[in-house]
Order: sequence, then structure tokens, then C-alpha cells
Amino acid sequence: MVNKFFKNKKVLITGATGFKGAWLCQILSLFNSNILGIGYKPNKNQNLFNNLKLNNKIKLKYTDIRDYNKLSKIINQFRPQIIFHLAAQPIIFQSYKDPYGTININSTGTLNVLDVCKNLKSLKSIVCITSDKCYANNFSTKGFKETDHLGGSDPYSASKASAEIIINAYKESFFNKKKIGIASARAGNVIGGGDWSPNRLIPDTINSLLKKKVINIRNPGFNRPWQHVLEPINGYLVLAEKLYQNPKKYSGAWNFGSEKNTVTSVYEVVNKMTKIWGSGKINFKKNFKYYEQKNLQLNIDKVKKDLKWKPLLSIKQSVENTVNWYKEVYVNKKSPQEVTKNQIIEYFKHVKKNKKNSS
Repeated sequence: MVNKFFKNKKVLITGATGFKGAWLCQILSLFNSNILGIGYKPNKNQNLFNNLKLNNKIKLKYTDIRDYNKLSKIINQFRPQIIFHLAAQPIIFQSYKDPYGTININSTGTLNVLDVCKNLKSLKSIVCITSDKCYANNFSTKGFKETDHLGGSDPYSASKASAEIIINAYKESFFNKKKIGIASARAGNVIGGGDWSPNRLIPDTINSLLKKKVINIRNPGFNRPWQHVLEPINGYLVLAEKLYQNPKKYSGAWNFGSEKNTVTSVYEVVNKMTKIWGSGKINFKKNFKYYEQKNLQLNIDKVKKDLKWKPLLSIKQSVENTVNWYKEVYVNKKSPQEVTKNQIIEYFKHVKKNKKNSS
């Protein structure tokens, strides 16, 4: 795959061993970037980073972003031109069990990354991935805009809102003055092959299907802006390039969500999955004691207008790509490297075609 901009660029990725981090590492390795990943040591079995054998394709440092001194040493030695900050505790359910740890990783960890980078002479752009959960939920069905109030009724959402405030403060106080582009990217509910995170809808459903067990789902009527992992990652790549070229114009907050008509309920997504898989019985699990927002939707007018980015996959295609990844790898025993690479190549054909049609 050819990408003139990212070829040979020094790119640092925090959270490289996570689900989205692994997909991003795979794409940038195909772009021939010079990549350094920071992350926890991945599990030996169900982990996409290991499945893709990415330790053979990128440099990797096992580091906790809360360790300021170690983080500083790694970043200053590598001297990246571009940073994608994905490291986080990403599970709402876990944030209730460990609110202190969640806020510490997501807020203080972000603070550490930005503070280390504020005097980094090599740096040209930094994209901080946050979440659609960073908004104060006003129960609106219109879709959150980047200018809406931040908030959070659970520790995870609060940690992401806090990270957003820190990002903006460092943008105004340090990065703008040094002409370094910095932006936050707020994505919706991201799905795709290779995610095995506990207490997440897609991995839990796939585990039940593989083990031929009943699929227990909570909050079947809750609506989410589902999108395949390649959609927001493509957005992050576009944003990083724009920040590099024009930091003043593109620094700030950006929503990367699905189109309004693709916002879909939890039940509908699981039902689609069982049809594609060919089997599966669904059960509604009651008495979930923790608060979750009922409706989430992002307004993506800004990113469509100013970045010329838009989602290219329908909800049907997104779910099909996700389920087919697991079927190919775990049922048909195909190489996860091959399946992932094929999905990436096919998606970026859509990107190229869309650019051609838009020009």
C-alpha cells in the first residue's frame, strides 16, 4: 500500500498493543512508517497485536503511561514527528470497579504524554483519541457537537471529559505557540475483528457464538453510533496529516461517528451478528446495576465539511466485516494477518474511490 505522507515518518503510538492500536500499527506498517509502540505486554492467546505478529514489524516498549520518567525517556529518545495517543482504560464497567485507576490512566496518563511532548522539537502533530462518552448526556437525540458541554455520569466518561479539558489547556498554553498541531478525536462505538475486551458487546457475543452458548445482552434498546474500526482510524490518519501541514487551522476537537441513519440498537446489532454467523440464541440480561447512557449519537458535520472525511461503510457492512473476521480466523482457520490485511486493502480502495469521486 502506498501512502506518500506516512512513508518513513517517525510515528509513536501509545496503546499500541490494544485493539485499535493494533489495527493502526498494521496500517502504518503497510504504509512503511517508522513506528514505536508503547503499551502493556499483551496476553499470549486472544490478542490482536500478537495475532498480527506486530512485534516483528514495529519497535515496542512495554510501558505504563503513568510512569512519567520512563515515558519521557522513551519519547525523547525516539523523537517522533507524529503521535497517536490511544492508551486508556476503555471499559465503562471496569471504571465502576476501579474509578481511581481509570481516571488516573485516562486523565493523568494523557497529562503525562502531553507534558513530555510540549518541548519536543521533532513533533509536528499529535492526535489524542478520546470518546463520544466525554459529553454531558442531556438525553438529546440530535447528536453531540464538538462545542457541546463535556461531562460524565460514570467514572469512565468523566475521565474522558477530564482528558479533553487537559488537551485543550495544553493546546492553548503550549502547542499553539510552538506551531505543533494537536487535536482530540471523539469516536463512537468501534467494532471490528480481533477485539477480545471483556464486558464489550461484540467480543462477548463472539465468545458465546464460538462456545455455542446463549448470548446474554443488557440494555437491548440502547442506541449507539456503531462503526467499523477502519472508519475512525482513517479519520485519525487524515487528521494527523492535516495537523502536520496546518496546525493552526486543524487543532481542536473532532467527532468521528457514523451517519445519523446508522445509529442502531444493541439488540439489532446482535441480531445481525447471529444471522451472519448462522446461529445464536439471544437472552436479555436484567438488573445491570451501573448507569449507562441510553442514546449516543455524534454530529459529524464539522469533520465532513472541514476534513472531507465521512464514514464509508453501512452498519450492515460494518457488522459483516466484524463477524466475518472472527469466522475466517476461528472457524475457517485462516491467518489473522491475511484476513486483517485484506480488510485494510479493501477498505482503502473505498477511500481512494471516494476521494476520486469527491474531487
